[in-house]
Amino acid sequence: MRPMNENERMPIDSDLLLTFVRIAECGNLTVAAGKLGRTQSAISVQLRKLEDGLGVTLFARTAKGMVLTPAGETLLSRATIIISEIRETAQLFREPLTGSIRVGLPDDFDDVVLERILAHFSRAHPGVQVLARSGCTSGYSALIQNGALDVAVCSGLNDPGGIALDADEIVWAAREGMDWSKTDTLPLAVLDRPCYWRDLPKQLLDAQGQKHRVAFQSGSFTSLQAALRAGIAIGLLPKSCLGDGLQILTETDGLPPLPTSYRAILTSDNAPKDIVMAMVNATRAACQL
Repeated sequence: MRPMNENERMPIDSDLLLTFVRIAECGNLTVAAGKLGRTQSAISVQLRKLEDGLGVTLFARTAKGMVLTPAGETLLSRATIIISEIRETAQLFREPLTGSIRVGLPDDFDDVVLERILAHFSRAHPGVQVLARSGCTSGYSALIQNGALDVAVCSGLNDPGGIALDADEIVWAAREGMDWSKTDTLPLAVLDRPCYWRDLPKQLLDAQGQKHRVAFQSGSFTSLQAALRAGIAIGLLPKSCLGDGLQILTETDGLPPLPTSYRAILTSDNAPKDIVMAMVNATRAACQL
């Protein structure tokens, strides 16, 4: 490996990475420029500088906006972590954060991701007391609005608003090895709560004319997964929650296609900005690993 000359500049810096991440989040140069407090032409120059430095194209410009290329997807997974680590490093030389924060997280988060968020934040900000809750996200927006939560990760079939986090494919799931294609009336395992996870499977099967019945209902994804593994029903899961012992059923099994679930971070205008942003950064970093 060639040693770097002390006068040689790195092809990227944190400012270019931050611009890149904002464009990826917004999918639109004008919107990203507004969030960064810069002009569209300025961030276009930064993006071109980053692409030239790396020797790759990071975005494809389409009618729907800026879409990440495979190279862009690869960079995004690292850039979010790098920015978070730079902020953590800078925090070493600032007054430690103190106070408290109330956080709402979805119960369809992978256990590892949930652990990363809480461990990352607590390690970086030991002076902040965290009150976290995990459950159905359908009520989180109202809790943000009325001041009962400071930060919440929400999900929906459409953009939930706030700070874009990630997207997760929704799949039909069933016990591995079982064939449901010849079943006249499909048994369903559904979430017993007021959100699309409860209503979507029935709506899609009704639209297709497929007979079905509710065989299991529960308020938690953990119990839903157990019922699916037991083989008593089929149901919907985020693909990230599939787990061992479960298979994905598709249109070839006679089931209707499914939409994508989108996650975003909502924040309260009345919460301490520095603590809120620290939690936002910890959440985004954990989801990118």
